[in-house]
Amino acid sequence: MASEPASTRWLSAQEQRAWRSFLEATRLLFDELDRELQRDTGIPHAYYEILVRLSESPDRSLRMSQLADNTRSSRSRLSHAVDRLEERGWISRSECPTDRRGQVATLTDEGFAALAAAAHGHVTAVREYMIDRLTPEQVSQLDAISAAIIAGLEPGSVCPPVD
Repeated sequence: MASEPASTRWLSAQEQRAWRSFLEATRLLFDELDRELQRDTGIPHAYYEILVRLSESPDRSLRMSQLADNTRSSRSRLSHAVDRLEERGWISRSECPTDRRGQVATLTDEGFAALAAAAHGHVTAVREYMIDRLTPEQVSQLDAISAAIIAGLEPGSVCPPVD
């Protein structure tokens, strides 16, 4: 067994509790949200996220590479998901007009309708399981904490100032 580096800064008991609470809370939350979306709409959370990202984009379209980056998916995983969403008629793919190697995914009217039908239940669940359990101050803190984590992990990201 390799020896431990002398510079390892071990987590304190409080830090360990916070880390494990964060892991457990996020796992439970994402599992429940995915389970409810699947049960109520037949849409896995990963597919819902793809539909949301497209719905928020100009012309409801994004290059596949950008969509993969935005959803934190590998190119192959995203391609598989888009195949399934195309089969449902919710997304169409076309060649990128500025780059022959690229493709553009576009949310169809049917896909937008499916997203709209799923959104009410999903937002209700997010509110019930997370937002309504927190005070407004805690929501602000969660936003600031999440932004700080993202800024430390995502190249070029800047942590917004804390109010």
